[in-house]
Amino acid sequence: MAGTDNGVRAPGELTSFVGRRREGAEVRRLLGVSRMVTLTGPGGVGKTRLAARVARDTGRAFADGVVFVGLAELREAEALANLVADRLGLHEVSGRAGAAAVFEHLRGRRALVVLDNCEHVIDAAAEFARALLTECPKVTVLATSRQSLGVEGEHVLPVPPLAVPDDHDRPLDELLDYDGVALFVERASATVPQFRLSADNQADVVRLCRRVDGLPLAIELAATRIRVLSPAQIADRLTEGLALLTIGTRTAPPRQQTLRATIDWSFELCSEPEREVWARASVFAGSFDLEAAEHVCGDDGVLDLIHRLLDKSVLVRDADDAGDCGVARFRMLEPLREYGHEHLVRSGLADEAARAHRDWFDRLTERADADWVSPRQVAWINRMRRDQANLRAALDWSTSTPGEAEVALRMAMRVHEYWALRGLTVEARTWLDRALAALPPDHPDRARALCLTALFALLHSDLDLANARLDEAARIGGDDAAPYLSCMRSLALIMAAKPGSAKLAGEAAALFRERGDPRHELHPLFLHGVGSAYRGEFDASRAAIHRMITLTEQAGDTYYRAMAHFGLAVVELLGGNIEIAEGAAKAALRLDIEAGIRLDQAYHTDALAWVANCQGDHERAARLFGIAAAHWDALGASPDLAVSLAHRFHLHNTREALGERRFDEAFAVGRAMPPDRAESYALGSDTSPPEEHPSLLTPRELEIARLVSDGMTNREIANKLVIATRTADTHVRNILNKLDFVNRAQIAAWMVRDAATEDRSMPRSTGSQTVG
Repeated sequence: MAGTDNGVRAPGELTSFVGRRREGAEVRRLLGVSRMVTLTGPGGVGKTRLAARVARDTGRAFADGVVFVGLAELREAEALANLVADRLGLHEVSGRAGAAAVFEHLRGRRALVVLDNCEHVIDAAAEFARALLTECPKVTVLATSRQSLGVEGEHVLPVPPLAVPDDHDRPLDELLDYDGVALFVERASATVPQFRLSADNQADVVRLCRRVDGLPLAIELAATRIRVLSPAQIADRLTEGLALLTIGTRTAPPRQQTLRATIDWSFELCSEPEREVWARASVFAGSFDLEAAEHVCGDDGVLDLIHRLLDKSVLVRDADDAGDCGVARFRMLEPLREYGHEHLVRSGLADEAARAHRDWFDRLTERADADWVSPRQVAWINRMRRDQANLRAALDWSTSTPGEAEVALRMAMRVHEYWALRGLTVEARTWLDRALAALPPDHPDRARALCLTALFALLHSDLDLANARLDEAARIGGDDAAPYLSCMRSLALIMAAKPGSAKLAGEAAALFRERGDPRHELHPLFLHGVGSAYRGEFDASRAAIHRMITLTEQAGDTYYRAMAHFGLAVVELLGGNIEIAEGAAKAALRLDIEAGIRLDQAYHTDALAWVANCQGDHERAARLFGIAAAHWDALGASPDLAVSLAHRFHLHNTREALGERRFDEAFAVGRAMPPDRAESYALGSDTSPPEEHPSLLTPRELEIARLVSDGMTNREIANKLVIATRTADTHVRNILNKLDFVNRAQIAAWMVRDAATEDRSMPRSTGSQTVG
């Protein structure tokens, strides 16, 4: 190429390149099978950096070189070809028109042409790329754009935000495996050299990375604030919108010196109808589907407008978009959503859009409530999980807007079972209380709503609050609330270990049965069955539980059927029928796993520990208690008062049988089991003995130790696991420290020595020994 040394003409890297190993590998693969590849994504996601890195990495594959053409500052689309010619140095050797000169020069050459930032000249870029590929059959084009070029044969690769963890509760070294966290730490330490990720700041670092949805530009701009703000302060201020992310590098293009400038660029490229849908869709929290968008944004043409916003990377397909519903879902990255909401507020349409959003989810909860005890229940559980953030937004608007609290109460009452099975007891009570506080004392649904707040207080083991709410409900009275009140009084008596529970629950079940309401008969049947068993009335208890099983099987229900089998396990355990109890508890757990009911998995795994204790298999019991504890830890919960007596009895018995040390070891093994293994072990399908002691190494460290024993270098390990080399270095250093070793050979020897029997939590070598 004229003016080149057949090398790579791509921008140099002024800062370290973090992450993107998987995406880089995929771009290189696509360049091997396609002559037209376009990287798409929102502004600030890192398309340019990725393209430049790939251009440098693949330079040798293109004998006649790589030319990188930045189009960001191009104002006249007609000048695109001349800009490419200029980058090739052709104006010095040719007076012909730009496009013709480029085609003549590249015809017959094997070269890569990178067209960066095509979105604002999309038509001209597409036409130039098409003509270049036609005229120059050995040329390959790599483009970056906020929307695809639409050229025949184009392979489009959306560039996602950087990975961020779901939560901060992970080993410190594992957090650096997430590129979003690694980028913040890298840039923050470049700004303040003494900055380090630590146990004290890891939660705030994760929070701020999640707050900007892993968008690299936003993370880098946030990191510049580390000079004057702590990670906690940065994360807190990010809730105030885009104002914090305003200081970038002076040498960056103007559109990337602040996050707002980057998003302004995207907004300017949208038509007026696209901007309106962008703004209205900003009322969604999390993801949404097309039906919801049509209701909130208006039916006319929304499908096409959503499509265009997807093309322009304002919207993205949600990673968890199909589930059991088979429906595509969309979302905006949080900075784009905040920008859209600012425009919505300025337009004066924020309340109108929020009301439309609330009305849609009011109708959704109505459908879910009507369909709850049915074969569709698991699908509704998954739907509610995906729309949980939207439900919160709708409830927040309704409880904070005068005159709307009645709708909030209605919605909260409809989804109370979902909140219960998810273990969201405090949140449920908060929404019910907020709605009740805004309604008059004589509201017709008040007594029943108070019964539900009592339920969540009981599930949170707050007997005093529950009884206060039930007393208030009793003072209001009313026939409609009577069976609900009896049911909750029954549960309160069970939790207080007082008599009378079975009688009240039986009365409630009978009232619901008389009303022809089998759905609401289910919970009192459970309480009647368990309460009668505690009184030694096994015929009555079995009759109640078996009726509950029959009703749930007829309805195709999962949640209450699992509860019924748990009830049967309790009844038969009290009755001395251990094998039947074990089968019932396993049946309950299988249903929990099918429906993803994490809270009940804790209860029903705990019940299997009771069974194992009664069978004299105390090692298994201790491990099962550990598995149940892991479930409760994940939910921030603990066994409620209804089961705490049985839990404490069997836990104490198991600990006494094993002794403190053996119990703690077995409990720790169960607690550390990966979820799939824990499920198999609890159900009895995994009979392989766990390690006697929990490993000193995390699962990731064990994986890396195996690769070290295979003779791989840290760079090779990083490439294989798609992590940064620096992260691999950290892992290996941690392994050496934990095992008190001084070299990699000791790790390799430890991994292979007596692999079938060696206890890897207690290495025999010490740091002073060497392996020849």
